[in-house]
Amino acid sequence: MPVQPPTLPVSGPHLKLAALFGIAGALATLALMPYAMALTPQKFTALPLPLPAIVLAAAAQTGVLCWLLGWLGLYLGAPYGLDAPWLRAWVYRRPRDPARRPRWWLAVLLGGLAGLLVVGLSALGPKHAENIIQAWRGALASFYGGIVEEVLCRLLLVSALVWLLARCNRRVARPWMFVLAIVLAALLFGAGHLPAAHAAGLLGTPLLVARIVLLNAVVAVVFGGLFWKYGLEHAMLAHFCADLVLHVALPLAGGF
Repeated sequence: MPVQPPTLPVSGPHLKLAALFGIAGALATLALMPYAMALTPQKFTALPLPLPAIVLAAAAQTGVLCWLLGWLGLYLGAPYGLDAPWLRAWVYRRPRDPARRPRWWLAVLLGGLAGLLVVGLSALGPKHAENIIQAWRGALASFYGGIVEEVLCRLLLVSALVWLLARCNRRVARPWMFVLAIVLAALLFGAGHLPAAHAAGLLGTPLLVARIVLLNAVVAVVFGGLFWKYGLEHAMLAHFCADLVLHVALPLAGGF
């Protein structure tokens, strides 16, 4: 069934909601730093500035990025239902759409299962137990995945791709466009993990490269589907739960 933009102006209130993403993104970046320093300590040994200045600059940069690109994602995607409806209702003090019911339990369940799927598939390949980070650092880093990565890879990428595809069809978005956008954004999300994997010494062969991209893309498809059907908050919650499985439960279980 095609999804058409509403007759109301598409430039509705997005700045305050995007600013919330910016603040959350900055805080999530601060929470990520213990994990990042443990994963790639060599990057922090020869810094040109004091560590606190580097950390604050990174947090500020990510916050501004999430604010501006979050606004762009809302501007492009909200007319096609790609939105954060519960956060929007809270920020703007408006009643939420009664037709859109939350499925928080589904987000938690799918996020946890996605994390377990990655753990299971990873067990089939070579292990890198030396790269398993302490659980408390993984718990803090999970906020970054659930907030920053979802704003950039779901809210922005999926919305932009749906918007572009709909522009080629007289601004009418069809279901296959959402599916294609979710898959393409998932592959880009998977590829986005390659620099960190390279810094951690996990890229040795093309097979390992493909493995990292595809494992991350599989879970990203789940997050994209939740974003499409239930809103960005569900994708954020699922991503957070998946990361808790990977970065908290896995280390506590001894890396399997």
